[in-house]
Amino acid sequence: MSIEERLAELNLELPPTPKPAGVYRPIVVVDNLAYLSGHLPLLPGGGLMTGRVGADVSQEDGYEAARRTALAMLRTLKDELGQLDRVARVIKILGMVNCTADFHAQPGVINGCSELLAEVFGSEIGVGARSAVGVAALPLNVTVEIEGIFAVK
Repeated sequence: MSIEERLAELNLELPPTPKPAGVYRPIVVVDNLAYLSGHLPLLPGGGLMTGRVGADVSQEDGYEAARRTALAMLRTLKDELGQLDRVARVIKILGMVNCTADFHAQPGVINGCSELLAEVFGSEIGVGARSAVGVAALPLNVTVEIEGIFAVK
């Protein structure tokens, strides 16, 4: 089964391609590695999921924001590679959670991204190394920002 078929089976739809909001590339491919810049949680009709976990939004909302961010990352990979079947391995995910100082469940939030990638690619390809950190603020007050490194074929 192709990754496109897997997305359909999971009833997952990739968002429109996000536009860079600064002087950077959303993805840079060097040899067999794809480096994804920080991606944000896109809402289906446009806009972004915003708010600080522990103050404005719940951990569950943060988890959903991380899932939506993973879909945005998949859109960038598909745009650059032509097809998601070229992803050979998730190597590393760095998830940053906009949260209060007393919120300590950042890994539970970033699980939204990690679990979606595992569902789409399977645990052998879709689970890589990961860091999940809390930060005092993120651009545009988004709930999460996630970057990643992927092996490609």
